[in-house]
Amino acid sequence: MVRHSSRIELSQSALKNNLTFIRKKIGDHAVISSVVKANAYGHGIEEFVPMAERCGIRHFAVASGFEAGEVLEACTTDADIMIMGILYPEDLPWVIENEIEYFVYDYHRLERSLNVARKVGKKARVHLELETGGNRTGMEEDKLPEAIEFLLNHRDNIELVGLCTHFAGIESLANQFRIQQQQKLFARMNQKVEEADLGPYRRHTACSAAALAFPDTVMDMVRVGTAQYGMWPSPDIYNLHLLQENKMSDAPLKRVLSWKTDIMHIKEVPEGEYIGYGTAYKASKDMKVAVIPLGYSNGYARSLSNRHHVLVRGKKAPIVGSVNMNVFMVDVTHIPNIKVRDEVVLVGRQMNKVISIKSFTETADAINNEFVSRLPSAIPRVKVK
Repeated sequence: MVRHSSRIELSQSALKNNLTFIRKKIGDHAVISSVVKANAYGHGIEEFVPMAERCGIRHFAVASGFEAGEVLEACTTDADIMIMGILYPEDLPWVIENEIEYFVYDYHRLERSLNVARKVGKKARVHLELETGGNRTGMEEDKLPEAIEFLLNHRDNIELVGLCTHFAGIESLANQFRIQQQQKLFARMNQKVEEADLGPYRRHTACSAAALAFPDTVMDMVRVGTAQYGMWPSPDIYNLHLLQENKMSDAPLKRVLSWKTDIMHIKEVPEGEYIGYGTAYKASKDMKVAVIPLGYSNGYARSLSNRHHVLVRGKKAPIVGSVNMNVFMVDVTHIPNIKVRDEVVLVGRQMNKVISIKSFTETADAINNEFVSRLPSAIPRVKVK
């Protein structure tokens, strides 16, 4: 098989560690819904879903009907799948036929669900998403009575599986005044649904940040994305964890993803010569430069030019010049015995050195989720111990 220019490794033991830590945080009652939107945050739906199932996960959340199809193909168990975002009307028959759960955030989607459920001969499995102040998607409080009446009148065709909302930036302590208002409104709307006696349903408001730091947000289910992959949602959430644990430092989350490639070519560059396009870097001495066979088309941001480094033979090799579409160069003058096809670590550990996703994204001025979710799906992913 023809090789790709880089490769991603996914650690099963790191994932197990992270889910164990999350379970300890949230307690035994709440269902963990593994959020695998954006190709499992760049980790790869096809590879990651079976790994999560091996850790006991039986509920997955995605952002679209298309992603739901990818998860359905990847599943090795009878796990439930929940669509939180776009679902085209023409895809509803397939969704209901496959008993996939989905968010309803307006009355029209309820009406469409009823019509399709009757034709398919199966119940539509819906989560009512409530508007509590995020002003993104969600059903407003004044529309809720009509929706409740509709659900009561059509129990045979539509099942209320869940009631949920999405916090508007709970990972930031500066947003807490908004979050508290959202919590109060959700509680009030939930009471109206409870009083209607629509049967059992799962309440869920907590994302990774909420689940890790705010126990009062943990209800019947939590939607965990960032944390399961080994990333803290924000410095605020990490600091709150330290405060709760009365610790000065802690590393309970382990990075699941490592990204590697190999040296493509080695060049001797005389003092005074420029390296790569333009005049971004001028050699201040005679240098040895290694050419790395990937660039911004592979998810390695151009903003890392002259600012970041990789690991080669356990040593830091700084980027010199601009990151191109398919290659970039690093200074290996200080690394002895360097040769073509030496392993290059972009994210991960090599000997006693580590490049974290956090350090990578700070240099590129991007959040953790943005960086990993942009990793192209064409990069091969493989599970490791």
